[in-house]
Amino acid sequence: MRRLVFTVTTDLNYDQRMQRICGSLARHGYAVLLVGRALPQSGPLTPQPYQQHRLRCWFGRGKLFYLEYAVRLFLFLLKQRADAWCAIDLDTALPVWLRARLSRQPFLYDAHELFTEVPEVVRRPAVQRVWQWVEAFIVPRATLAYTVGPALAGVFARRYGRSFHVIRNISWLDEAPIPPASAGPPTSFILYQGVLNEGRGLEALLEAMSQVNGQLVLCGEGDLSQALRQQATAQGLLASGKVVFKGYVLPAELRLLTRQAALGIMLLENRGLSYYYSLANKFFDYLHAGVPQVVVDFPEYRALNDEFDVAEYATLNPKELAMVLNQLLHANPARYQELAQNCRRARLVLSWQQEEQHLLALYAGLWPDQNIAL
Repeated sequence: MRRLVFTVTTDLNYDQRMQRICGSLARHGYAVLLVGRALPQSGPLTPQPYQQHRLRCWFGRGKLFYLEYAVRLFLFLLKQRADAWCAIDLDTALPVWLRARLSRQPFLYDAHELFTEVPEVVRRPAVQRVWQWVEAFIVPRATLAYTVGPALAGVFARRYGRSFHVIRNISWLDEAPIPPASAGPPTSFILYQGVLNEGRGLEALLEAMSQVNGQLVLCGEGDLSQALRQQATAQGLLASGKVVFKGYVLPAELRLLTRQAALGIMLLENRGLSYYYSLANKFFDYLHAGVPQVVVDFPEYRALNDEFDVAEYATLNPKELAMVLNQLLHANPARYQELAQNCRRARLVLSWQQEEQHLLALYAGLWPDQNIAL
């Protein structure tokens, strides 16, 4: 049995992409270990069909965190044995590459994002140069490399002249049918799921909510958690109940909550190529719940929406955003129903059951003689 080790800096309970990837590989005959990070608020690990391990750090963010985590991760990996080692994003890549190099085994790179082009890095040129060096060192040395969407794969291919495969972060298809689309949106709420970080359009969304006849529920935390709560308080949105911060929500609970939503929100600011070429899992999560969504007009979302018509576009102008939300929630029930019905059709085509076949083929190609059923 081939053993695979994957490494992230996230809390394993909330990393749905890694739960899908590691779960699929484990169910198809691989022994899998996923290594992540223990945060102060981390709850007990949720049961999974693979092994899990968390590392605890003194530092929570910044340069000292990355340095400490790299050292702790490398020392932990030295005690492990595997047939291949996979780093998720650049922040775990160097210790994983070194461990794979020491054992002369395949080093794999899974780019959840274009790390050198996220807003937190782009606005700090010195920090960006460091991560660009890491990327230029790591990517050419990967035995196998893949990312979340065709646009990002194209960026990597142009930068480094090597192939980048695509494993999209698509939701698992629940075979149980969801109820038929109603004549208009249910009396429910607008849902944002994801981290509360800069570049997500959240400040504009909160400003728009003052003009929206509806409620906004935000699931997740991040660097802007405190600032966004302060903004919502200053606008009277918390006191009125128009905005609710749910904090961290486990994936199983989040799926149930998403099905109750009237609309999903997927807003990003064009503050780096990583966001501009992104293909976020929330796009598929909303779609799989049968929930129409409001998105930014970026290439990957445009391509999918041109094919399946499951979303309306909006800018980050609060007045325009509020108008789009109110149109779908109240003024145009026929359009809402059309989008909801399209979600129900698209979810049968865009599913993890289909996407995992590409993943399994990539890993089978590392050992062409292995006897692992796909």
